[in-house]
Amino acid sequence: MPKPNVEKNIMYKLSFAIMGLYHVIHGQVMKGLLFFLLEILVIFFMGTAGVQNLLGLNHLGTEQQGWIFDKELGIERLVQGDNSMLLLIYGIVALITIIVFICFFISYIRSMKSLAQLVLKQQPIPNLKEDLRSLLDSRFHITLLSIPGIGVLLFTIMPLVYMISIAFTSFDHTNLPPKNLFTWVGFKNFENILTGRMSETFLPVLTWTIVWAVLATLTCFIFGILLAMFIQKKTIRWKKLYRSVFVLTIAVPQFVSLLIMRNLFHTSGPVNEWLLNIGLIHSPIPFLIDPLLAKVFVILINMWIGIPVYMLIATGVIMNLPEDQIEAARIDGASVFQIFKKITMPTLIFVMMPNLIQQFIGNINNFNVIYLLTDGGPANSNYYGAGSTDLLVTWLYKLTVEKADYNLASVIGILTFVLSATFSMIMYTRSKAFKSEGEF
Repeated sequence: MPKPNVEKNIMYKLSFAIMGLYHVIHGQVMKGLLFFLLEILVIFFMGTAGVQNLLGLNHLGTEQQGWIFDKELGIERLVQGDNSMLLLIYGIVALITIIVFICFFISYIRSMKSLAQLVLKQQPIPNLKEDLRSLLDSRFHITLLSIPGIGVLLFTIMPLVYMISIAFTSFDHTNLPPKNLFTWVGFKNFENILTGRMSETFLPVLTWTIVWAVLATLTCFIFGILLAMFIQKKTIRWKKLYRSVFVLTIAVPQFVSLLIMRNLFHTSGPVNEWLLNIGLIHSPIPFLIDPLLAKVFVILINMWIGIPVYMLIATGVIMNLPEDQIEAARIDGASVFQIFKKITMPTLIFVMMPNLIQQFIGNINNFNVIYLLTDGGPANSNYYGAGSTDLLVTWLYKLTVEKADYNLASVIGILTFVLSATFSMIMYTRSKAFKSEGEF
């Protein structure tokens, strides 16, 4: 006797419209009711607010807040109007709700097809208790990832989509809600940043950001390795004491060290006072006020903070270098520099390349060092909202807090992410740490 075609079953087809119906018919009542309840909730949300939120996302408000004259009352009254910011947020929530429901509906179809196969093969259908037990056994990964997944959706994806959306609007200091409305402007903000009026600020700040990230990373890396090799020499005594002294700079909170350095190198700070008293200078040195000197000193002070970190990492690598290879090189007559060039340095770069990439990206977004030392200054009249030592990340902060140009700040955030992600992918995939991972 031929088996019935489940695909042609009317209840099976109807279950695509009424979620959970097929499960209820075949004994999975609780599971089917949960599917149906979810469908009802989504339909209710879309019917009461979802569709309206999507329409609001399209225009971002039509009625502006303001005062109108009420003829009946004979006075002016405040009309609340639309809030473009809330319309954008609610629209994104509605859009993400639809996407999440579509993903859930695909999962529901798979569950329904799996149930249909069990019915077709006349195999036992798992009850609710067995399904729950599987969530603690064969599908335990789903249970573990569900709560973090919801957290990522609510606190990472939704704010990220909102921030990216702002880059395509006119949300700036002249269009601040709820008093004013802002609208969609397409790629106009990107054009303004890259080739328009804002490019006069963006391009110099971008150049300094890259220069800063390269120098801040390389100086700490090179001097950290040299310091580790110096302390590791057999002729050096009290190695543990030296390491402990340098580690103190890591133990002290970074903002404390930076604020102390800012006070030390202030125009009227202790360093200038001491130099004046001993007669080496006749006027205070503008360590953090002169544009060029400020850039030099933020790099030097960053070395004070970063070198001990690389020293510790390099020490761990140096202590585990292949002694047999080094000894063989010495027997063959290799000099200390040759051993360093052919054995020590390649191993250090191989092991530390992922960390170097991470530090480079961290320095692109190094808000603390720049903001706590110079506050992005000294001021530059040629820049819009930025100082001579501002990085993209500190300029972004000023555009939001001081200028209220959220659209431009969002564009800078996107461009900074693209820069960081592109560099990370290119450098990591071309490094030996990636290509020869299994050979080390």
